[in-house]
Amino acid sequence: MSESFDLLIVNGICATPSGIAPANIGVRGGRIAAIGSLSGASAAETFDAKGLHVLPGVIDTQVHFREPGNEHKEDLESGSRAAVLGGVTAVFEMPNTAPPTTTRLAIEDKFARAKNRMHCDYAFYVGATPQNVGALGELERIPGVAGVKAFLGSSTGTLLLSEEDAILAALKGGRRRMAVHSEDEARLNERKHFARTGDPRSHPVWRDTETARLSTERVLGLARKAGRRLHVLHVTTADELPLLAAARDLATVETTPQHLTLAASECYERLGTYAQMNPPIREASHRDALWQAVREGLIDVIGSDHAPHTREEKDKVYPNTPSGMPGVQTLATILLDHVNAGRMTLERFVDMTSAGAARIFGIAGKGRIARGFDADFTIVDLKKKRRIENSWIASKCGWTPFDGMETTGWPVATIIRGRTIMRDHALVLGGQGEKVRFVETIPGE
Repeated sequence: MSESFDLLIVNGICATPSGIAPANIGVRGGRIAAIGSLSGASAAETFDAKGLHVLPGVIDTQVHFREPGNEHKEDLESGSRAAVLGGVTAVFEMPNTAPPTTTRLAIEDKFARAKNRMHCDYAFYVGATPQNVGALGELERIPGVAGVKAFLGSSTGTLLLSEEDAILAALKGGRRRMAVHSEDEARLNERKHFARTGDPRSHPVWRDTETARLSTERVLGLARKAGRRLHVLHVTTADELPLLAAARDLATVETTPQHLTLAASECYERLGTYAQMNPPIREASHRDALWQAVREGLIDVIGSDHAPHTREEKDKVYPNTPSGMPGVQTLATILLDHVNAGRMTLERFVDMTSAGAARIFGIAGKGRIARGFDADFTIVDLKKKRRIENSWIASKCGWTPFDGMETTGWPVATIIRGRTIMRDHALVLGGQGEKVRFVETIPGE
């Protein structure tokens, strides 16, 4: 008797834990039910992936969708639309909104806003403040919460946890892996005069490499003291990498496509304040060190740090300009272009955009193409060449720092829990997003 499925993906080259090889995939009830030849199988829907690679769904572990409070530049619907158009199946959204996501009420408000509006699956971070450190242990256990995020240096929004006692209290106050934006606030304040009016090239001079290294050294020591797992976001400097390599028992590491692709001072001369983000884009020597860390396995995950601002905001005079740039929609194609250029393997791409996120954050049922897992797939044409253009960007900001760049390797379909959400660069099914499940917060009976 032949097997019957809800969805059959046939003729594709699949990236499974056994390797990258031709295979067919049968999906039933939103989960992967079978992998193999599946000859004679029938299905309600068949996806012919001939000439395409079927990858585990891309998970972007750092996005800022700006809702509530700054919906003029992005909201949960537009941000998740950009995500699925770029092949992203799930996102971790950051807490520096207005008001910030620092209470149970604020978290529940975000879940209510996301329901039936977000197109990809989602988790929300809770932000750490000196006022809520005592509640973080409870808040991080709410199903659908990605964990605690602490800004150790000031950036966009009002969240800041800069004093050592408060950082240690936050680290001691919970058990899940805590994510940190690692810049030293005292040094940022001391060096503010290095930010030259009208000259965004001075951004990495003000927020220099020592600002990042000092902060990372301190927070690793505090995490060791607290016995707490740590995730250091958007690492940008060669100086931090030896510290992180020595702390692999407790610390995991993220970088971004921007920091692997752009370099100072060229990007500031070409893009001006549109290249401004925190921590900054730095010189090519730091970019080269990050690529070495990718090759050596020190980088665990790549997040886009999608942080849109309007052109009106970006067109003000530096430093009275906001830091951040959109990235969730371009994450996959930028990295696939690096794969095609030989800078990393496709296996490494899968590890840093899917399996790595699932492993370090304890995501339940995502991150690999395996029987019983969610049927999340990013289907890509590794040979497709296309130019990134501002007109393609779904984010409300309407621009990308990669405008005009031709990349090789593009997502052509986004499938989430067995439903085709994006096909051929168009949204075909909306509002299907659900909470990401984490092993540490699965509710008991």
